Amino acid sequence: MSTRPSGPSAPPTVTLGTALARSEPLGRLMQRLRESNDCLDAVRALLPAGLANEVRAGPLDDLGWTLLVSGSAAAAKVRQLLPRIEAALLEHRKRAIAVRVKIAPPSR
Repeated sequence: MSTRPSGPSAPPTVTLGTALARSEPLGRLMQRLRESNDCLDAVRALLPAGLANEVRAGPLDDLGWTLLVSGSAAAAKVRQLLPRIEAALLEHRKRAIAVRVKIAPPSR
């Protein structure tokens, strides 16, 4: 059984929140994650009830935002809704954003 070293030579324990606050790249990553979830919140009302559970927020980058869906049928329906989704995001974010739809495995 191994134990953590203690004493003057042991590195200090840092919480995840502290590490994120201290790291500029991780802070930017967390900001993009919040913005991606905010985008999903802004368009969730446009998704039919059965479809809403099949859609997750994906990466948000300088080229656009990705919606992750559970399968090809859900992806097809979301693609039909893209004009309404992009219009809602334009209203919400005050700038145009391209939306990509990708099939991803279900979240665990």
